[in-house]
Amino acid sequence: MTWYNKWFGTRYYDLLYNKRNDSEAKLFLDHLIAYLKPVSNQLFLDYACGKGRHAIYLNSLGFDVTGIDLSQQSIAHCRQFENEHLRFYIHDMRRLFQTNSFDFVLNLFTSFGYFERKHHNQMAVNAAAAALKPDGILVIDFFNTQCIIEQLVPFQQKIIDNLKFEISKTIENGFIIKTIKVTDDNIEKFFYEKVQALTVADFESYLAHANLKIIDLFGDYNLSVFDAKKSERLIIIAKKS
Repeated sequence: MTWYNKWFGTRYYDLLYNKRNDSEAKLFLDHLIAYLKPVSNQLFLDYACGKGRHAIYLNSLGFDVTGIDLSQQSIAHCRQFENEHLRFYIHDMRRLFQTNSFDFVLNLFTSFGYFERKHHNQMAVNAAAAALKPDGILVIDFFNTQCIIEQLVPFQQKIIDNLKFEISKTIENGFIIKTIKVTDDNIEKFFYEKVQALTVADFESYLAHANLKIIDLFGDYNLSVFDAKKSERLIIIAKKS
C-alpha cells in the first residue's frame, strides 16, 4: 500500500491539518474565482479532491463540479454532499478521466508529486490536459520547494485532542519526506508523506509536454505575485493550447 493510501482519509490526517480549514479554502477560492471569472455554465474538475472542501464550496457558489480522488474513504465522505451539479468518483489522477469536458481543472493543496517515478507526474498532467476543453485552464497549488527546503524544521511535536504527533522532516533523493508518529492511547502509529521537491522549471516541462502554457504564477492564497525566495505557495495558472 502506498503512503498516501494509508495516510489520507484517516482521522489523524484531519487532526494534523485542522488549520487547513474551510475558511482557508473559501478565501483561496474567492480570490481564484475573482481572477478566473468563470460564467455559471462552465464546468470544474477538482483533481485529487480529498474530502471535497474545495468542490463543495465551488458548488455552493452555483458551479457544476466533479471531484475525483484515489481514496475510497474520502470519496465515501464526499458523496453525502452530491447533488445534480456536484458528483464524486474514485479515480487515479494518472489515468484518463474524460476528454475535452471541463473549462477548469483544479489540483489544490499539494495534491501532486506523490509518485515514486517522475514520468507518473507527466501522466497526471497529460490526463488533466486531456480533460480540459480547448483554451481551458489548469490550476496547480503546490508548495514553494525553495522556501520549504530553506526553512525546513527537522522535528516538531504537537498535542492535538490528547494525541501526540511527533513529526520529522528530511530531504532525500529529491523528495521531501515527513515521518509522522502518532501516540494514541499508548499505541504508536507511523505514517509518512513523501512529495517530490518540484520546481517551477519541472512544472514548465510537464505542462509544455501536455500543450499547456503557464500564464500566471502566484505565491499565496491571496494571489500575491510569486517570489521564489519568499512565497509560501507555488500556484500555477496554465492554459491549454
